[in-house]
Amino acid sequence: MKPLLTFCAISCFIGIFRLPIEYYTFLRILVSIGALSVIYNFLSFGQYYFSIIFLAILIIFNPVFPIYLYQKSLWIPIDTITGILFLLIAFADKAEQKKEENTDEDPERQTPFIAHKRDIIINPKKPKQD
Repeated sequence: MKPLLTFCAISCFIGIFRLPIEYYTFLRILVSIGALSVIYNFLSFGQYYFSIIFLAILIIFNPVFPIYLYQKSLWIPIDTITGILFLLIAFADKAEQKKEENTDEDPERQTPFIAHKRDIIINPKKPKQD
């Protein structure tokens, strides 16, 4: 997911320049796919605040019912903020995973109990009582 988010961020930063309309259509599709993947990941982890932010990004960059602002000066801050958010999610997500892995490496916590077949106690048949 990190390469997708990085590519979305770079594409948003490129979108600041004056380019043909085909690029902005591509940008809308790409950012929508990236926002959908971020929303899915955040909802699966129960982080609703970031999913709301990326839902707003999904609505703004929606390729099905596009929002036209008609002025480049309005799109420049939107593209910049969106690119920064994608970069933050791409690299902050990795840092949180490393923190979780470091806490799981405590040797006292990771002493799993493994029962082998030789350790299982088998009860003998109970004698029949008359």
